[in-house]
Amino acid sequence: MLEEYVAVDLEMTGLKASRDRILEIGAVRYRKGKEVGAFQVIVNPGVPLTEEITALTGITPDMAQRGVELRRGMEDFLEFWQGLPLVGHNLYYDFSFLKQNAVNLGLSFDACGVDTLKLSRKLLPGEKRKTLEALGLRFGLFQEQKHRALEDAKACGRLLELLWEEFGEGQEELFEPAALEYKAKKRSPITPQQKKYLKDFAGYHKIELSVELETLTRNEASRLTDQLIFQYGRMPKRGRPFH
Repeated sequence: MLEEYVAVDLEMTGLKASRDRILEIGAVRYRKGKEVGAFQVIVNPGVPLTEEITALTGITPDMAQRGVELRRGMEDFLEFWQGLPLVGHNLYYDFSFLKQNAVNLGLSFDACGVDTLKLSRKLLPGEKRKTLEALGLRFGLFQEQKHRALEDAKACGRLLELLWEEFGEGQEELFEPAALEYKAKKRSPITPQQKKYLKDFAGYHKIELSVELETLTRNEASRLTDQLIFQYGRMPKRGRPFH
């Protein structure tokens, strides 16, 4: 069993690491089965939250607006992580978002880890539902807040320990961390020309943009420009917008 590891969980604005944003990072460091440190941060995603995300997580648009800038959130998490094995429930999903954003920011992030969802599928084939919530009921785990990153990370760490206690003997290899891989292509940030065009466009049409321009990628800015032109029409005496 791992001597020391970091259990991690994220809340996001959507399901695709290549397109959606990190909203919250929660992590707990365990040493010899005991919690020895915790990390939690809400990240300002720079885009409006859907009602579904707020209903699921309890994170309101105001909370998101007051969140930290992505780079600070990622750098603080990486400092807390310190290269330890990661543990997560459907770990690849969370890792993909962390890896994609690390690549976008030019940060180094390579990790190994243990996925408690994969473990549960092998060790608990009789359980119909293997969500973190369902397994929590099976093992008597209590979560103060469901679908919040820190509480889910704590539950995941406790779940790993309980799986080890019940099934670890003779199956130690299942609990060995494996290298995590996600092919992340760096997304270029919005260009100065795109930013200027969008600001001028908003001013001309007297509209308020619902996104923070600084957080957009070049492709996102291009799509937003096309959407706005389709909705409001082009500005007069302008060439084509920069894409």
